[in-house]
Amino acid sequence: MSQTRWLALDVARGLAVLAMVVFHSIWDLSYFGYAPANLPWSPPVRIFGHSIAFVFLFIAGVALVLAHGGGMRWPAFWRRFAVIVAAAALVTAGTYVAFPKAFVFFGILHCIALASLIAVPFLLAPWPVALAVGAFFIVGGEFLSSPVFNADWLQWIGLSTSEPLTEDWRPLFPWAGALLLGVAAAKLSLLVYDGRAVASSRPYPTSGAKSWLPFLGRHSLIIYLAHQPALFALFLGLAYLAPPPTDTRDFVASCEARCFEEGGEGKLCHDACECTAREAINSKALAGVTDEAERGRRLNEIAERCVAKGGLQR
Repeated sequence: MSQTRWLALDVARGLAVLAMVVFHSIWDLSYFGYAPANLPWSPPVRIFGHSIAFVFLFIAGVALVLAHGGGMRWPAFWRRFAVIVAAAALVTAGTYVAFPKAFVFFGILHCIALASLIAVPFLLAPWPVALAVGAFFIVGGEFLSSPVFNADWLQWIGLSTSEPLTEDWRPLFPWAGALLLGVAAAKLSLLVYDGRAVASSRPYPTSGAKSWLPFLGRHSLIIYLAHQPALFALFLGLAYLAPPPTDTRDFVASCEARCFEEGGEGKLCHDACECTAREAINSKALAGVTDEAERGRRLNEIAERCVAKGGLQR
């Protein structure tokens, strides 16, 4: 196949990139306290995130057919596979540093890489075969899931009965099915529109297009890797310059309860806890701090200072 891309494919990928940035912005707003903490796990946002992942995997399947539908171009395939594996390893390493208890061990890039290998025999098979196997991956988990797959080293398969703690989890069941459905859809399209019709249906290659959407689509992998660190840095700066509004009532209540348990007096405990909450906000001591242990250490330091001065200064 020539290097000419379909404009529609790059536009679709570009739209998916924009949706991905919006989704992660919602997650970051919640993480940094500018939106309700449970917002990312609300049904509409979860459906939004799953839809974005489905589109990316589906497009990856379509792209495989466009590149290799007439015969496997192995050097190109292995180059693409190596790039995706390297990017997936980078995501794993980066999230392990940022979120050691919830790092990404099998996210969407991991799934695209492995599902691409699974898709190879279906690139040359009739489209109904890819459709059937894709449907099997999507619904098979409902029938094949078992506690046997709950072991950490088997979670990537997607047949476990519990969901692991991770920032992005796209196991083979059901997500490889989305890529295979893309393979089936592309093969069916090529069957319906023969080579001459397909060639005439794409007179505007994106290499010469001036639209920014195809540009985003052509550079989706780089944007995927860079956008979340950039967003995180942006929100870290925002949290320092303009901390989110904080309701201290729950903190003060739990602080007073701990103080009482340790034998503190009522007024002293109340004043010291009010002082701790007030000083934490005024000094921006917690701005940009995402590690719970570090947050606790800084709060303890503030609390000790407040207790030392009686918690009475305002």
